[in-house]
Parts: sequence; structure tokens; C-alpha cells
Amino acid sequence: MDTQMAVKMFAALAHENRLAVFRMLVKAGPQGKSAGEIGAELGIVPSTLSFHLSALEGAGLVQSMRAGRYMCYGVRPQAIGSLLDFLTDDCCGGHPERCGLPMDRVTKASA
Repeated sequence: MDTQMAVKMFAALAHENRLAVFRMLVKAGPQGKSAGEIGAELGIVPSTLSFHLSALEGAGLVQSMRAGRYMCYGVRPQAIGSLLDFLTDDCCGGHPERCGLPMDRVTKASA
């Protein structure tokens, strides 16, 4: 991942509502949630939610899927992994195990 893409992802997450939506979708797993469910659970009106979902999708953090009449949104796990790898790539002078990272992150960062 290049720095510009990382900045774009961070910018998308740098808002209270977008961060809440993103965290909700991480918890929801691969099936995601419909826009209606997201809005109802977080108390975000449809027009505002659409704006936030668009920003998250534009940054490559979430993807939309049509499910009948509804639009559903889910996280893009590969984007999350890439962002974490970007953050920890040079952790602790190239020794991420010293930083207390989970072992799966250490093996990814050193591969």
C-alpha cells in the first residue's frame, strides 16, 4: 500500500459516524448490514449515512452489495489487512514481535 492510499483510508475513518459505521461492519462480518439497519442502529438519517458510506467505499474500506431491494455494505478485509501492514511494516526497527503484535501480524509483516 502506498502512503496516499493510507492517508485516504485514515481520512475516511477520521469522522465519528464513519468510524462507528466501519466498526459496526467489522463486527457484522462478511454478510454486512443493510443501509437501513446501519442507520437505525446508529441513529443516522439516510442522506447523511449515504454520504458516510460513500466516503468509506471510496477509500476502499467497505463494499456495497445489492440484496434484493436493499443495499448492503460490508468491510473489505483485505483493505484492513493492508492498512495494518502499512502501519506495522517497520515496527520496532523491523522486529514487530518486540512491539507486542499478535503473531499472525508478525509473520505477515516479516514475510
